[in-house]
Amino acid sequence: MTAFDPAGVRLVATDLDGTLLHTDGTVTDRTRRVIEALEARGVLVVFVTGRPVRWMETLWPHVGDHGLAICSNGAIVYDVAQHAVSELRPIPREVVLEVADVVRREVPGTAFAVERADGFGKEPVFHPEGPTGPDLRVASLEEIAGDGVAKLLARHEELDPAGFWARVEALVGGLVTTTWSSVGALVEMSAAGVTKATTLAAVCAEHGIGPEHVLAFGDMPNDLALLEWAGRGYAMANAHGSVLAATEHHAPPHDEDGVAQVLEDLFGL
Repeated sequence: MTAFDPAGVRLVATDLDGTLLHTDGTVTDRTRRVIEALEARGVLVVFVTGRPVRWMETLWPHVGDHGLAICSNGAIVYDVAQHAVSELRPIPREVVLEVADVVRREVPGTAFAVERADGFGKEPVFHPEGPTGPDLRVASLEEIAGDGVAKLLARHEELDPAGFWARVEALVGGLVTTTWSSVGALVEMSAAGVTKATTLAAVCAEHGIGPEHVLAFGDMPNDLALLEWAGRGYAMANAHGSVLAATEHHAPPHDEDGVAQVLEDLFGL
């Protein structure tokens, strides 16, 4: 890979929770000014998040004029200007059901939910972490799993997060891409080969941008592939230990506007 040159950065890819956002979920004025300054220089700022589209409404004003975000760990590319999904990389329904059957059999007590482009569905025993919205559907997995599943979520109320993820990965890692970004035992599954990194790589290719021109920020295991693919990847100081150990470059904590601090230094803002 070509050596990273800050002057050649054409795109900044940043995770949201634990990275760009403060603990209270807000974008500060300082961070907003930095994003606007980069946009004015022609540098694209793309949000690359595990969040579903339904959790993004209050953040769209901060995306920038290009109006682009990658949601659901790479399963969805969203056109903000058009308020529409421009690309969906779904898990086939038969794979959703096969994965659930295997995990249910081998890890009793696992509950499931699905993130879809058109809403959220969950089994009655699945306890979601965030708001579910008016489109919530509560039913069996067979009923809520269709052809538009962006993410399959598996939760266990008793197992530790790392151990649960390792178990699920060992069981179904050949069928789906598994990762986790939660403090609880919640495993997020995308279609095989779909990650934040693979989708961003496809978006960058459409814009003629190579990884050497990309700067990335993240804090959790679902960001690792992104940080490794980018010309330079920064783990936040508050990042999960595995992410800090795997990355050379670290940014100040998210509650200290760490992303903004790094960008101000690199671009002389």
